[in-house]
Amino acid sequence: MKVDPESRELLQKTYTLAEENNQILHGIRRSQRIASLMRALYWLIILAITFGSFYLLQPYINKMLDLYNSISGAEQKLNSGSLQDLLKNFGN
Repeated sequence: MKVDPESRELLQKTYTLAEENNQILHGIRRSQRIASLMRALYWLIILAITFGSFYLLQPYINKMLDLYNSISGAEQKLNSGSLQDLLKNFGN
């Protein structure tokens, strides 16, 4: 089977164009994969920093909560009248 030169040239141009498109599409897909990986890494770092910060600050938070609870307990004792009883007993 003999192909005329004009058809052969058109076929060669089409093949070259298809190869270029294939390379471009592979590059786009690679960029999408890298972008997805970076997005996942970004969120992983955000979560790690969040939980790491909480882990490091947890002792201080617990101390503050204990202090608040002790102050709250002392306030309740003052309001219940035990201080007044203590002052009456102290005066006697």
